[in-house]
Amino acid sequence: MARIVMKFGGTSMAGIERIRNVANRVKQEVEAGNQVAVVVSAMAGETDRLVNFCREASSLYDPREYDVVVAAGEQVTSGLLAIVLQGMGVPARSWLGWQLPIHTSDAHASARISTIDTDALDVALARGEVAVIPGFQGMAEDGRVTTLGRGGSDTSAVAVAAAMKADRCDIYTDVDGVYTTDTRIVPRARKLSRITYEEMLELASVGAKVLQTRSVGLAMKEKVRVRVLSSFDDSRNDDGHRGTLIVGDDEIEESGMERQLITGIAHDKNEAKVTIVAVPDRPGAVATIFGPLADSNINVDMIVQNVAHDSGTTDVTFTVPKAELVRALDVLEKARDVIGFARVLHDTKVSKISVVGVGMRSHAGVAATMFKTLADRGINIQAITTSEIKVSVVIDDDFTELAVRVLHTAYGLDAEEVAEA
Repeated sequence: MARIVMKFGGTSMAGIERIRNVANRVKQEVEAGNQVAVVVSAMAGETDRLVNFCREASSLYDPREYDVVVAAGEQVTSGLLAIVLQGMGVPARSWLGWQLPIHTSDAHASARISTIDTDALDVALARGEVAVIPGFQGMAEDGRVTTLGRGGSDTSAVAVAAAMKADRCDIYTDVDGVYTTDTRIVPRARKLSRITYEEMLELASVGAKVLQTRSVGLAMKEKVRVRVLSSFDDSRNDDGHRGTLIVGDDEIEESGMERQLITGIAHDKNEAKVTIVAVPDRPGAVATIFGPLADSNINVDMIVQNVAHDSGTTDVTFTVPKAELVRALDVLEKARDVIGFARVLHDTKVSKISVVGVGMRSHAGVAATMFKTLADRGINIQAITTSEIKVSVVIDDDFTELAVRVLHTAYGLDAEEVAEA
């Protein structure tokens, strides 16, 4: 008998027929003798609908009441799934975030989970009852409902799995696993049977949309084995298993699998490049730039300090999310006198391309291969950043798909043959 958390996203819960499909999958795990907790998202599009209601009600809405409204989407689907399971003869009940409870910070609309009480959950599971838990929500110390921010249901599922010491957390989506790159760009992309936490975290942070970054970070911290698989596709991998398993580096080593140099290629078109021209070339100058941005909670990614000018100044280039560009430019303009720059340039027609793989820790030449491959196709690199298992570059977004395709081939990631549709 195993303890399993099953998490189903919005597309899996979009209507009663799909909820019945989910219930059938849950029933299979119960009939296999497993203890099961299910974490559900709101129906696809429902959270956006509820958010828009809040915005229509008031542009300056109370975030505490916002959480009350948007948490309702998951409450509906948790109750419906419990009803359908009961109709199938499977004992089940819903547990709202405040009923367990799931304790969170009081940062409404972006709360973080602190602890989860599992006493009542353990009793329910021991008597064979399926616990259906709405994702995305919890309770602050003052008893108010909180939500975790968009995509928070993945984080809820991993947190529940960690708290109840589950053997595995299965996250069901509309894709059947993690691929070496976006299959819409490269049809020959391969599905990965296993991937490390670190690789998945890097891929999620640089544009891969399979899992939310916070959930991967939490899984790595708590050592929760996560499997990504489809709610609609039951096909199996070459190893006989479904989906992609996200585990620690040691588990992949123990499996005897040969370590792939590069695991995947990710791209992100949601970046904007900012260049601050003629910043005084002196100690502390960079701090005057990024301090105000940090104080405004603007996330800065790639940073490049260019060659100094004869005038005793230098140019500084960095990237921010496109959604934060206007705020970033406003913050910089307000700090112009302190920073002392001449002007600010920005470009939204850029894309970030990243190659990720733990194999690059022990192999030289990964970056050189990337740079040569792009140069051979006439693709200019505007900025570069690296980590222990990642190399990212900024390029013109017109070359995004070409860059992904040629790099995927250059690192030997293409499948031998294209799977039939």
